[in-house]
Amino acid sequence: MAQHSRLEVFERILETGLVPIFYHGDFELATSIIDACIAGGATIIEFTNRGEKALEVFSQLKKHYAKTQPELILGIGTITEAATAALFIAQGADFLFSPSFNPEMIKLCNRRRVASVPGCATVSEINAAEELGAEIIKVFPGDVIRPEGIKAILGPCPRSLLMPTGGVDASQESIHGWFKAGACAVGLGSKLIKKEDIEAKNFAAITERCKQVLGWIKEVK
Repeated sequence: MAQHSRLEVFERILETGLVPIFYHGDFELATSIIDACIAGGATIIEFTNRGEKALEVFSQLKKHYAKTQPELILGIGTITEAATAALFIAQGADFLFSPSFNPEMIKLCNRRRVASVPGCATVSEINAAEELGAEIIKVFPGDVIRPEGIKAILGPCPRSLLMPTGGVDASQESIHGWFKAGACAVGLGSKLIKKEDIEAKNFAAITERCKQVLGWIKEVK
């Protein structure tokens, strides 16, 4: 069962404006990455379903942080269909992010009272997702839609809450550009949690980058 309600998840996303995104198949390294993000002020994190050990490691992480950091909101990303969603919900995922729009997955999350953030790339998909109850929309791929696309979508859909992922850089210019265009939050993966920092176990660099990004968000929100 999820530790945090759907309302808590959506409020945290809107409050902080940042969701760090990563996958690692080693539990110890995954905890070091999450700890670094927490130290940098990030309190909602997406672990992605992008490796053979995703379910195993995610289950371990949920048990670990339920005891050590119960305030952390930890969810799963890269979920594209309901069957996989059910597996991670059973392991206590606080939310499910998807790169695509899958009505059955949204319905399952609604039945289980788990926050769902579907991926959409068009106004039609956004409207359909919102009709199913989606509160926040993951706009993906962000590097194709760009801040100009966010601004254009919000013209006819001014009440939509859009969170771009992909194409977001850990730079002041990029962060300011997305939020000025109307993004409610951003998802940041390898530009925030860099492969070379993980390999060098330079977790302090990840902490510092989280602090910087959150600072830039505060400047523009």
